[in-house]
Amino acid sequence: MSELSVQLYSVRDQFAEDPGAVLARLAEMGFKHVEPYGVLENVATLRTGLSGNGLTAPTAHARLIGADQAAVFAAAAELGIDVVIDPYVGDEHWQNAGDIGATADALNAAAKLAAEHGVRVGYHNHWWELRSRLDGRSAFEVFADQLDPELVLEVDTYWATAGGENAPELLRRLGDRVHAIHVKDGGLETDATGQVPAGQGQVPVADVLAAAPQALRVVEFDQYAGDIFEGISASRAFVLGLEP
Repeated sequence: MSELSVQLYSVRDQFAEDPGAVLARLAEMGFKHVEPYGVLENVATLRTGLSGNGLTAPTAHARLIGADQAAVFAAAAELGIDVVIDPYVGDEHWQNAGDIGATADALNAAAKLAAEHGVRVGYHNHWWELRSRLDGRSAFEVFADQLDPELVLEVDTYWATAGGENAPELLRRLGDRVHAIHVKDGGLETDATGQVPAGQGQVPVADVLAAAPQALRVVEFDQYAGDIFEGISASRAFVLGLEP
């Protein structure tokens, strides 16, 4: 079975109030891995909270472009994080080849610095990288072709679907460059409303998982109208039920 993680952004409100309790509860649910956000801001909490609950963080989100990258990578190395993923480059940077190339160049440069700390760099998409098209291809794939081989991708399959892409086909085209996928479901609203546990919405989650068997599965909700821990548990159960 592929490994399963959970993005802590899903429980950001609870984590802000009592991070230790949140990490303990996720561990009790059976998670062995989490995907933190804000590596620098949360390094002290994660330093004790991960090991204290038998958790590891193979991936994490942190803004890299325009940030103090050396500090981010040093913190990631201390926490045992293998891949630091830039989670967001705004819509306006994906409309033409020059801007897309500039983003690729910036992350390629970041990856060289990350390597000095024994860390790798990745990128996570929203819907706009797939909605924007250049010569019939998504801006996301144009971007991926310009990344150095050591960079990886975390494909958010909900946002890819919301951007008009067939997520399983996208994953197959990107192949081994896909290091992780966000497992998320819902009605495909771009304001993140209407998200539901995996298998209950419009994302073809089973096909998504089959298309990227090598990828780390990361359960995530941007929003959830119900009890978020129940939602996470339902998504986890669905994913585990699909895989031997």
